[in-house]
Amino acid sequence: MTRELVCIGCPMGCRLEVEEDAGADGGWRVSGSTCARGRAYAVQEVSAPVRTLTSTVRIEGARLPRLPVRTSAPVPKDRLEACMAVIDRVTARHPVAMGQVLVRDLLGTGADLIASRSL
Repeated sequence: MTRELVCIGCPMGCRLEVEEDAGADGGWRVSGSTCARGRAYAVQEVSAPVRTLTSTVRIEGARLPRLPVRTSAPVPKDRLEACMAVIDRVTARHPVAMGQVLVRDLLGTGADLIASRSL
């Protein structure tokens, strides 16, 4: 089965076609890419997709009620909902520095939940 993707590896936005092919390098045939990042993105996306998760958490004692947060590294796409359930229970306490770790190793993904700004 062929999957069509738009590459997000660089600003070119190449239209990629990815097909499983046991005889190809790494088991995947990728066409339409104008750079090496396109192939890497396509193989990652069809074999084990990941996303950097961004959200907000409650914060106590700050002038704003919510603190923007993100994961320090991409997490498996199929774990996003479970990660959001954890994030929904987090409450930070003022002051918070940008980059401060709020949750270490979020659900064993290897990614920390970090503050995206100082408050």
